[in-house]
Amino acid sequence: MIAGLLAALIAAAIGYLVAGIVAPASGPVAAVAEASIGLTPPPVKNFAISAFGTHDKLVLLAGIGVLLAVFAAIIGALAVRRLWFGMAGLICFAAIGLTAALTRPTATPVYLLPTLAGAAAGALVLTVLARRTPRAIEAPPPRPPAARSATPERYRPPVPPSPERRTFLVASGVTAGAAAVAYLGGRVLTENTSVSQAQATLRIPRPTHPAPPLPAGSDLKIPGLSSFITPNSSFYRVDTAIVLPEIPPESWHLRVHGMVAREITISFAELIRRPLTADYITLTCVSNPVAGPYVGNALWVGASLSSLLRQAGVRAGADQLLCTSSDGFTSGTPLQVVMDGRDAMLAVAMNGTALPVEHGFPVRMVVPGLYGYVSACKWITDIEVTTFAGNSAYWVQRGWDQQAPIKTECRIDVPGGNGPVKPGTTSVAGVAWAQHKGIAAVEVRVDKGSWQVARLAAVPDIDCWRQFVWDWDATPGQHLIEARATDATGYTQTALQEPPEPNGASGYPAVSVSVTGG
Repeated sequence: MIAGLLAALIAAAIGYLVAGIVAPASGPVAAVAEASIGLTPPPVKNFAISAFGTHDKLVLLAGIGVLLAVFAAIIGALAVRRLWFGMAGLICFAAIGLTAALTRPTATPVYLLPTLAGAAAGALVLTVLARRTPRAIEAPPPRPPAARSATPERYRPPVPPSPERRTFLVASGVTAGAAAVAYLGGRVLTENTSVSQAQATLRIPRPTHPAPPLPAGSDLKIPGLSSFITPNSSFYRVDTAIVLPEIPPESWHLRVHGMVAREITISFAELIRRPLTADYITLTCVSNPVAGPYVGNALWVGASLSSLLRQAGVRAGADQLLCTSSDGFTSGTPLQVVMDGRDAMLAVAMNGTALPVEHGFPVRMVVPGLYGYVSACKWITDIEVTTFAGNSAYWVQRGWDQQAPIKTECRIDVPGGNGPVKPGTTSVAGVAWAQHKGIAAVEVRVDKGSWQVARLAAVPDIDCWRQFVWDWDATPGQHLIEARATDATGYTQTALQEPPEPNGASGYPAVSVSVTGG
């Protein structure tokens, strides 16, 4: 069993090391994890996001590690009995890694190298350790009770380790040390390819079209209430990337093609020389449950997407932008929405700095009013102007709706329901969003009573969320607080409870609050 675990350890470490040399995403563990995400049914994916939040990828990697350890232990046990059985198991492991690596959208022949190198190292270690695994030493048969009582016990000196056992221990220690060195080498190589330095030093030109000034009272500054601007470090992240794409700005290019009069390929330097627009835009993930955390508001800066498409000359009949990330993920954006005058952009900055790597550096798409899976492609490198009838994007292939306008929703942030509330005047506060429609009103009710109109914070435009607060005269007891939003078109948030799939959750956010003390 130990032989198998060490063989798997060295295989994974060597694979990680070689991946650091050729391509970080080609490592066998990362490739298998990426393939697993692609094969995951939407309900399972939604459960993982709701249960584990932004730690869903870490949980996936941990699960793969556990399965690998169990599989490796079985391989080791088989190899001790007959080496070929263990080798057959190792070949199966390598086949899974090779298949996962080759099915990555950006795969090239070099993606084979990490798994092949790891499998070779694992086979060598398995052969050495399986042949040197100490066999169980047979203990002498116990003496009968009478004999033990009649004959005094003799001192038995400790049995020194057999040469076979010493060799096994030395080989195991060398293997563990080699795995540690290989892993650290992989970390160093991966960090050397990091673009964090480029991200930190990049200077984005001043926007030609600055964001509207923040009006007084845009942030109510109530403790526990989400701030008007969500800090980059707190902004939600939901994507399919196990290994974050590291794209230096100087090597980034965007190709616009398909149903256009002229194909365009634009570099990063050319992109940021175009007129830039800044705007406060709230993004929402379709996987966000009612009152969930996968929504945030930021100040984005980017080049106009509609301007670039007009330059390419969109042909009649096109209705979709099939956008592709550098890691192969695709999103399908309704063309009409992009061209209707809203600030649909190729974003290069977020809250005053270049995009963080985890949020799409160097360029991502941001289109207000649509759920992220059809509007916010990170690490974007390709836009094909096409039709919904002719092409389906990643999540549409898995059962989600093609066009995904964001539903009018709200969330109660305080009180959070995590502890008792004192009687008397208590702030019930939260955020509401209806991107590119605007929030006109928010109402709050307690214990299914009459709806009470909340006070709204000021907002600079209709593409960002809006804070609200209602002063509640809390009385002792257990209470249920609910809220609903009405957008500027007159539509009021529905009470109908629906899950996120296939086009976004719905229902009233509710908080159970205990009022105690005096």
